[in-house]
Amino acid sequence: MSAAKTDSLPDSSKRDFLYIATGTVGAVGAASFVWPLVDQMNPDASTRALASIEVDVSSVEKGQSLTVKWRGKPVFIRYRTDKEVEEALATPMADLKDPDARNKNLDVGAVKEASDLNRSAGEGRENWIIMIGICTHLGCVPKGQVVGDATGDYGGWFCPCHGSHYDTAGRIRKGPAPENLAIPLYEFVSDTNLKIG
Repeated sequence: MSAAKTDSLPDSSKRDFLYIATGTVGAVGAASFVWPLVDQMNPDASTRALASIEVDVSSVEKGQSLTVKWRGKPVFIRYRTDKEVEEALATPMADLKDPDARNKNLDVGAVKEASDLNRSAGEGRENWIIMIGICTHLGCVPKGQVVGDATGDYGGWFCPCHGSHYDTAGRIRKGPAPENLAIPLYEFVSDTNLKIG
């Protein structure tokens, strides 16, 4: 009688296999159900295409500015005059309200003080400044891109909404804005083409 009982007991290795197989099928089924829900939260192809833009700056002459739209934000591109660069270089760091360069292009270990060189397009391109044109106080768009626009007390940009003044390097010098204008990731892909993003 005991022999018949032992033959009818299920084999423990078969039981373990069934548990593992059932768990695996369940996990695959759950993943195939959840993935479309997660994937729908990713941006669509048209949004991803706008993640970076190329801008032809060949027609911009010294002293001129250009505003482009990137990710729904205005980006100020200015080809500064030598005088504007000299004034920005001559500004003592102690006079700056925000000492941080706010430049995403700087290396991780680099000194990030708001010197003009850390804010401009770098050596050989010191005359170029590329910034997100949104005032860091309440998100207004500062004036100063169009000839004849108010440029504030420091020759750069002026936000008339609350009186923030930025210099020619986009550094906050006066007013309620707490930070310098942010600098997006960008690179010159040629002498005349700028890639933002």
